Amino acid sequence: MSAVRQDAWSAEDDLILAEVTLRHIREGSTQLAAFEEVGERIGRTSAACGFRWNSCVRKKYEDAISLAKSQRQKKSYYKKQSQTSGAQVAGLTAPELDQELYKSEGASEETLSIDAVIRFLRQFKGGFQETSRQFKLMEKSLREKDEEIARLRSENERLLKEVSEVKTDYHVVNDDYKALIQIMDRARRLAFLNEEDEELKTRFKMDANGNLERIE
Repeated sequence: MSAVRQDAWSAEDDLILAEVTLRHIREGSTQLAAFEEVGERIGRTSAACGFRWNSCVRKKYEDAISLAKSQRQKKSYYKKQSQTSGAQVAGLTAPELDQELYKSEGASEETLSIDAVIRFLRQFKGGFQETSRQFKLMEKSLREKDEEIARLRSENERLLKEVSEVKTDYHVVNDDYKALIQIMDRARRLAFLNEEDEELKTRFKMDANGNLERIE
């Protein structure tokens, strides 16, 4: 009897449970036999394995379960055909045909059924349409950003031109101001020199006897 484990199920335990159960379904066995085999392998009871399968794992492998059942039905059909006719089908005996069928189907839980492929393609189409829509939105946003950048560049060039013109006007006014200050400074100095010249000039006056007298 296998030991009863109380720890949580790991991803590896779930994978073993899925692989063994799908194999039993393909081979026409019962799920109870699958749960007992899993219990022996991972040290759990068959009841625990069954509960885990039905409550959690089964929903993740619905497509694989459908495929396994389809494979089981096809295998059963060809076996019956080979038993009743005793003939070869397409150059293969019943065991060989069974083996070829098993290989062609992929015999894996990862293999998709026709319905699953259709669902996948529909989902892919929907995802592609959504991606295309998002791409168009991104293109539109990119165009708007490019237009905004172009507008800002134009505005920046206009402002730089205005700043350049203002700087030019400033230099002209500044040069004119300096020239005016120089002119005023020269005029002030000339006026000051004229005043000094007037003060330095010698003055005379005539006295009562008719003689010139210097005025200090």
